[in-house]
Amino acid sequence: MANGKRLKLRFGLRSKLLLLSSFLFVIPWFGYQYVWEMEKYLRFGQEQTLVGTARALATALHERENLFNNQASFLPNVEQGKDLYGYKLTEAVNLDGLPNDWPDFNQRTHFYNQQQQLFANEPLSLNFKASVGKYNNYLYLFFQVVDNRLIFRGENTRSITNNDHLALSFSDTNNKLNRFIISNKKAGWISAFALTDDETAIPAPAPQIQGHWLPTSQGYNIELRVPLDNLGDNIAFAFYDVDKTNSEAISAIGSADPSKEESLGTIVVPSPEIERIVKGMRYTNSSIWVVDQHHRVLASAGSLNSASGVWHAQEKQPKEGEKNSLWYQFKQQFLLPLYYKILTKPSTDFIDQLYDAQHLQGSHIVNALSGKATSQWRLTTDKKALVLSAAYPIFINNQVKGAVIVEETTNGIRSLRNRALEKLFTVILAIMSLGALTFILFASRISSRIRQLSSQAELAIDKQGRIIGQMQASNSNDEIGDLSRSFTTAVNRLSEYNHYLENMSSRLSHELRTPIAVVKTSLDNLSLLETQQAQTGKTNNPYIERAQTGIKTLNLILTNMSEATRLEQMLSSTEKIDFDLQQVVKGCISGYQQIYPTMQFILNIDVKAPNASTFILHGSPEHIVQLLDKVVSNGVEFSQDNIITIELKKSSNKHNAELLISNNGILLPEQLSESLFDSMVSLRDKNQKIQNKQVVPHLGLGLYISRLICQFHQGNISAYNHQNPAGVTVHISLPTKV
Repeated sequence: MANGKRLKLRFGLRSKLLLLSSFLFVIPWFGYQYVWEMEKYLRFGQEQTLVGTARALATALHERENLFNNQASFLPNVEQGKDLYGYKLTEAVNLDGLPNDWPDFNQRTHFYNQQQQLFANEPLSLNFKASVGKYNNYLYLFFQVVDNRLIFRGENTRSITNNDHLALSFSDTNNKLNRFIISNKKAGWISAFALTDDETAIPAPAPQIQGHWLPTSQGYNIELRVPLDNLGDNIAFAFYDVDKTNSEAISAIGSADPSKEESLGTIVVPSPEIERIVKGMRYTNSSIWVVDQHHRVLASAGSLNSASGVWHAQEKQPKEGEKNSLWYQFKQQFLLPLYYKILTKPSTDFIDQLYDAQHLQGSHIVNALSGKATSQWRLTTDKKALVLSAAYPIFINNQVKGAVIVEETTNGIRSLRNRALEKLFTVILAIMSLGALTFILFASRISSRIRQLSSQAELAIDKQGRIIGQMQASNSNDEIGDLSRSFTTAVNRLSEYNHYLENMSSRLSHELRTPIAVVKTSLDNLSLLETQQAQTGKTNNPYIERAQTGIKTLNLILTNMSEATRLEQMLSSTEKIDFDLQQVVKGCISGYQQIYPTMQFILNIDVKAPNASTFILHGSPEHIVQLLDKVVSNGVEFSQDNIITIELKKSSNKHNAELLISNNGILLPEQLSESLFDSMVSLRDKNQKIQNKQVVPHLGLGLYISRLICQFHQGNISAYNHQNPAGVTVHISLPTKV
């Protein structure tokens, strides 16, 4: 049970205050939640702002038919491959017949095969890919043709159609059809010819159409550039395949029949007029798209990578002096890396491939083209950024003819949130550090004062419970000060009371001796009188004998009571000498054999002792004899087999002499094992008889005197029960002279 108590976890004041201070961590959690709630409100505000931006731009485009391509944008349906879209190119294309400078060429082409054939007199051996782009005031076309046999125009041939050639037709701004033939004699710069309605007229060169014809392993590539100044809304192109020189075409594939005006398809290119309006909105830090009712892009402005919205703010760059400060370096090297274990920096290198540059898709766009303004949140394709999209319809003659799509990322809000949390974390970290330090110092101060009070209390009372010192009262005007003053008062009162009890035996001895002497003298006189009467033949009075026995008992009690007091006074003035404990023990046992003839004393001395100086003590041999007398006397009285065993040996550390005195008999009660050597403690019952003799009165001072003698020699004495057979062993440990 004692070991269980020692192993019990100690939870001191400092630990408790530290635990309480840990609740300070709730503060940053609340702050963090507050900032997150603010971010939600900022996102809601961003959503409303974005819808407002889309509405404002759509308002500028309402009822403005002239801004839209009437033929292309207002078609009820569009046919892929026939109704074309010119992608917006970011830079001019080098006319070399190679697709290297066409961005995302394979994703922005349309494939033409037998489904788009115009006629075929023989099995089809022709197909091609076509891509259309727009840069500044030019329309660019790229054709990648697969042909099993390439036939160029002959050197002296006037015909421009009896060879592989490209037919191109488009309407001008006056809706007049313009027809062209690209027919080359060799690879290189193209030869473009304009056709007229007069089939007998010689085709005239068309220098406004420029390009390059490049043969390939599978056929050939043609790259063209057409000015947009006179380009209308309709266009068609077709490739005619000739497999023999100076022969007619055997098959043709194209977007439509270029020779028939009614069969031409439409073309949509980003509108310069709409782009000029949209560019005025680029200062909103948004990505803006304008689409027609077929989801085709008419204009765009801004980049989603830089579209952070109204909350976009440039990172404030520190001054040179701030960079050299210790605080700035500490923040950059330690605090910010710690903060961003929790926070996430908004990505600026995200990739978003949700939209094709020609057709924009999305439920919000579908809703907007149905006449309902809508917004939605989505992740970029690489899931690195969160994008807010808002779409608003464009009305012309009460019909939806297009939509405005405005997009922004939440990077601006996230950057703003991060800066707010950085400041919040820094302030909270400083407050928590200061608060925790204050708590620790306060707890340490309280703990130190309590430990000091505990130490004073322990030093004021020894292991036997005697008051051996005074406590210093605290002047602090708090609860611990009150406790210190209460302890001091209690210890002082106990000291006075113990002093009174310690002196009571000598006072009683002094006060009782006079009346006892009077009674004894009177009894002696009565006894003398009784003796004289006995000589005359009268019987002795038994009451006088009983009274004399009682007086002897009282004298013995008084002698024992004063013995402890006299011993304490004698020990304080006793001079210590060196003596051999072994010789003292042997001498005492010789005397005990004569005093207790019925008892057997067995002495065991450690034979492993290296020399005669093993048991040399520095003290008083007379008092050691008195110590042995008290212990042996108790052993004799409680022994049941008339055997006393005395063992003398060296301690395990070789610095102490150990004396073990054992008897077999009554065991010690557990409750008295620690207080057996205190004053006025006795195990004898008032009616107890030992060895068939009346017990001599005891006050429990014998073993108390033994403890005083051990303490005088810087030793200690204890008693414990042993078994087989049952009995008690008194263990005396005395330091030997080094």
